[in-house]
Order: sequence, then C-alpha cells, then structure tokens
Amino acid sequence: MPQLTVRGIEANTMMAISRPLIEELAAVCECGTDNFTVDCLSVTSVFDGERADTYPFIEVAWFERGREVRDRLAEAVTRHIRLAGIAEVEIAFKVYREDAYYINGIPCE
Repeated sequence: MPQLTVRGIEANTMMAISRPLIEELAAVCECGTDNFTVDCLSVTSVFDGERADTYPFIEVAWFERGREVRDRLAEAVTRHIRLAGIAEVEIAFKVYREDAYYINGIPCE
C-alpha cells in the first residue's frame, strides 16, 4: 500500500518510469519501495459506437497521509507521466480505513 491502478497508459511506459517514480513516491510517503504496487489495466473504451482512446487515469488506493503528502504524491506522479510524453493525466485517491482493511484475515488497526 499504496497501490496505483493505471489505465490509458501503456504498460511499457509505466515499466520505463516505474523505478524512479516509486523511489520518489516512497520518499514522499516515508516508506519502503516494496510498499507500492503498480497495476496497468487493459481497457477498451467506447464512444459513439466506436472504440475510443482511453483517457490517462491513475487511481491511488492508500491509507490517508494528509493533504500535503497527497499533493506531493499527485505532483510527482503527474511529473513522471508527463516526462514519459503523456500530456494529461488525472489522479484520484481512494482512501482505506485501517479498521476496514484486513491482511490474512487480521485487521490492520
């Protein structure tokens, strides 16, 4: 945790930037790089009866770390995506509560 779920960006692009991206995000979150996962979804988008390009979108699922950390993380992700040649990306945060999150049946609270 955190988990980045990516759509509209090729897996090869994410692979190319993943190491420096995750190293920076780990520094921002003050945790190890092994706490992060990046999942690239293969999505077929449709508009007006035709296939359409999928808009670059990244969902970050995590335990809340405050507005300052969230802003810094969003800025870092956006910068790395833009350096990879993608002009626009949207990022949304999905917050988990420790008392509602279980690892092997044991709550994290």
